[in-house]
Amino acid sequence: MKRFSILLLSALTAFAAFGQSFRSVIDANPRMAASNYIAYPAPVKALTPAPAGYEAVYISHYGRHGSRWLTSKRGYLEPMAVLERADSLGVLTEKGKEVLGKLRRMYTESYNRWGELTELGAVQHQQIARRMYERFPSVFRDSVWIDAKSTVVIRCILSMENELQQFLRLNPTLRVRHDASEHDMYYMNLSDKKLSRQKETPEAVRAYRAWCDKNVNHSPIFDRLFTVKDFVKPGADAYKFSFDLFKAASVVQNSEIRHELDLFDLYTKDEIYRQWQQENVWWYLHYGPAPHNGGTQPFSQRNLLRKMIAEADSCLQYPRPGATLRFGHETMVLPLTCLMEINNSGKQIKNLDDLEKEGWINARIFPMGANIQLIFYRSAAKPSEILVKALLNEEEATLPLPKTGTPYYYKWSDFKAYYLKKLEGYKG
Repeated sequence: MKRFSILLLSALTAFAAFGQSFRSVIDANPRMAASNYIAYPAPVKALTPAPAGYEAVYISHYGRHGSRWLTSKRGYLEPMAVLERADSLGVLTEKGKEVLGKLRRMYTESYNRWGELTELGAVQHQQIARRMYERFPSVFRDSVWIDAKSTVVIRCILSMENELQQFLRLNPTLRVRHDASEHDMYYMNLSDKKLSRQKETPEAVRAYRAWCDKNVNHSPIFDRLFTVKDFVKPGADAYKFSFDLFKAASVVQNSEIRHELDLFDLYTKDEIYRQWQQENVWWYLHYGPAPHNGGTQPFSQRNLLRKMIAEADSCLQYPRPGATLRFGHETMVLPLTCLMEINNSGKQIKNLDDLEKEGWINARIFPMGANIQLIFYRSAAKPSEILVKALLNEEEATLPLPKTGTPYYYKWSDFKAYYLKKLEGYKG
């Protein structure tokens, strides 16, 4: 746990530097370049107190599973195969041999655990649950219900169970329902084939290729690995090998092997930053509100948002509603964040070079364990005027709604009116 705390502290320091350019954050901690492979950083800021007389009564949540290994053995074997072939031909450098040795150790550690929750991932969810309980004790008082659902993927189910077990350790009188069924995947993990086909429009493909042609150069990295030029053919082969290698470097921080090795030492600071930029552009175009493909990709989560609104309305009819927890994937958390325009993430940005300047930074949205929490507040003096606050990764977040007298607190009536109108306006 001591070693875990050291890793967590470095991540916290990086996330706390919100006013800095993200380049400086990455320079200070290369792990922050890992995009969706960042190990979950706990919150560092104190929450704004609720307005006088208001008390938290209900939480609606959607969270990503915690830290995991790569989802396929190919993520390890394919870059290993390139390096092994170079070694067999006598063209692998000493650095290349070092990288190959590290990949072999990573493969051994993760063998037959492809995509599964790691020990660190379990700890992350236990800590998220503890903080939720301690920050909002009025929600979890006495024997209220916690209703939890997961996608049918085992890492999500185990993430859910780790949170629920932590809640029950803190309050054994809580009543819990938990489920993971294909029945609920229409909103828990929607696969919208029509929207998926629209991701890579000719304009989006051209924009991505143009950005990569201008900004991406694999040669210096390959020169450190191979003694001959163009051992990996320029083009698709080079892109895939580079992508696989950086993904492997990124995932190290999510398992116990993080205490033993590092793959980011292959790269310069500028190369690490460029790799993150490329991933940021890719995620914006494929899951964000990119105008290059119509700006509609976030609507893949329309069923989830509509369900969250309907269930909150229903639960708030009770004096002690408890909590509704949902566990899934970053491919839901990211577009849901953009659909809700949390922290202005729904902004359409034509020039892909401007993403960071405009504040669209994937790493701040979907690390391992990423979560959106909607906290609902009720006042005995004004029972009909319910307030709601959004937390993104347990930090207070802005919504595109009329302000109240207290920052980050919004009227539930305004929330429903805005988002239901937005959902009704989608004609997909």
